Amino acid sequence: MTDGTIRLTMAQAVVRYLCAQWTEIDGARVPLFAGVFGIFGHGNVTCLSEALEQVQDKLPTWRGQNEQSMALAAVGFAKAKLRRQIMIATSSVGPGATNMITAAGTAHANRLPLLLLAGDTYVNRLPDPVLQQVEHYGDPSITVNDGFKAVSRYWDRIVHPAQILSSLPNALRVMLDPADCGPAFIGLPQDIQEVAYDYPEAFFAEKVWKIPRPRPARSEIDAAAALLKTAKRPFILSGGGVRYSGAGEALADFAVKRGIPFTETIAGKGAVVHDHPAYTGAMGIEGTDASKVMAEEADVIIAVGTRMQDFTTGSWTTFASDAKFININAARFDASKHFAQPVVGDALECLTELDAALGDWTCEPAQMTRAQALYAEWNKGLDAWQAADNAEVPSYAQVIKVVNDHATVDDTMVTAAGGLPGETAKNWRVKAPNTYDLEFGFSCMGYEIAGGWGHAMAKVQPDGTQKGVPIVMVGDGSYMMMNSDIYSTVLTGHKMIVVVCDNGGFGVINRLQTGMGVPGFNCLLKDARVQNKDDPLHVDFAAHARAMGAEARFCESLADLGDAMQWARTTDRTTVLVINSDAYKWTDGGADWYVGVPEINERDSIRQAREGQEAFRAKQRRGV
Repeated sequence: MTDGTIRLTMAQAVVRYLCAQWTEIDGARVPLFAGVFGIFGHGNVTCLSEALEQVQDKLPTWRGQNEQSMALAAVGFAKAKLRRQIMIATSSVGPGATNMITAAGTAHANRLPLLLLAGDTYVNRLPDPVLQQVEHYGDPSITVNDGFKAVSRYWDRIVHPAQILSSLPNALRVMLDPADCGPAFIGLPQDIQEVAYDYPEAFFAEKVWKIPRPRPARSEIDAAAALLKTAKRPFILSGGGVRYSGAGEALADFAVKRGIPFTETIAGKGAVVHDHPAYTGAMGIEGTDASKVMAEEADVIIAVGTRMQDFTTGSWTTFASDAKFININAARFDASKHFAQPVVGDALECLTELDAALGDWTCEPAQMTRAQALYAEWNKGLDAWQAADNAEVPSYAQVIKVVNDHATVDDTMVTAAGGLPGETAKNWRVKAPNTYDLEFGFSCMGYEIAGGWGHAMAKVQPDGTQKGVPIVMVGDGSYMMMNSDIYSTVLTGHKMIVVVCDNGGFGVINRLQTGMGVPGFNCLLKDARVQNKDDPLHVDFAAHARAMGAEARFCESLADLGDAMQWARTTDRTTVLVINSDAYKWTDGGADWYVGVPEINERDSIRQAREGQEAFRAKQRRGV
């Protein structure tokens, strides 16, 4: 250390800088980066691992089994921490790096922070072509890491050790900005990781980052208040941004005070409990009929912290053509969608200022009364769908009811793709705020178990105990795609309960396929090219989980599942419960969806589906 500089390799400097970054959560000072998920290969083992090994007490490194799943675990951790704390994922070059692209897409679609550090090929090109390098004859600067550009909010490749002086702070700026939040990717070429450089001491000074809360423009608040005062049937749509802002309680209080019922998007579900008096359940294709009716009748919709995905809007058929939107969002890109009245800023700040601007205005009581009646009717239907019967194979709704009944207020339900998103969005009754994680921005099969590992890590308290468990609900299809983090959690001591619903294949896609007139084909095992269509081989998921060190049990019935949930509470490790579920029983309700159906076909079933789609599309709001 001389003249205010520190001589370090680039890799050592990266790690030292990351260790110096802090944040505040509920008044407590904590490391901004809680740890690293890593799989080492020749692209990151000789230099980056050398640097990480020296700081295990400050920046713990957790060994992954698969680059995609460990990065998905980091996504789950960020979601559990409401974007206030971040995990890092590091891989080698080539396939190790590209395995993380799917996780980057998941973080990007869900607006979640994730720092990806991947090895890269040699800048000096002297040993080219190197192991795992993909050569581009016309552009030697391209590597497979360029593939991250489509799924990163920030992308850089370090070709000189001094570049991290600007690149790392910029990556943090993006990941911590509510408007730009998403994954940051930095490629670390093998020959640059080793290079020593005289870095300024000041670069490594400890810094406490605080998530900004941008306030809205006064003119936008005034315009929004004026529009809302014209409403006779207003309706609030609460998105994931409400949860990340910590505005759930404020939004619910605003709704009650102003007499405006509200619904939640898939990302927003869990900001409030199931039985909140102003709540109408989830919104959209995976939502309740109560929310659908209220949305269709609404004349002004206040959309808070949502990007208005098609599963929320019913492909833009759920709202009246003359309905007006007030879009409150930290990102102007989202706030300005569909010619809405934008209010750009933090959800909590915007709601507070909008409330102040409304004076003594309230909605007519009939609006809330109607919403409560519709939601009460929906809940009666829910009770009927969830009630146990004498069926040999239970429905998703019945399985979810049993699991939900045994969940505590400290547990978090985690799921992602397949049939369980719609079924849990409708059937899971949230008992405490921020205890529901449905990854449906990217609908990433394989997120469930990996994300559960991240949630389990986030539940570890300062004294080392784990408060509550993630309850992962996963179908047999997603389980087969990515399950190795069952083993990871046993290795690391992060417990979760995994409920595997085996419906014999990709059940929900079979539902869509047959619903659009195509005979069942290649979705369910019995409809695939297999040796025995009458009795295709099924995986023994309980035995498979036990082989990875977990406790496991196959459940013969709903009653058996209830007993198994109680037993799972007593085990000292991740516990997997398996139950067969019906591939043909689904919870009714929700909006429709715009999907492609052949314009020309000989089958009557497909022609009828096409006619139905055309009638459905006629209700679409076209870009406004």
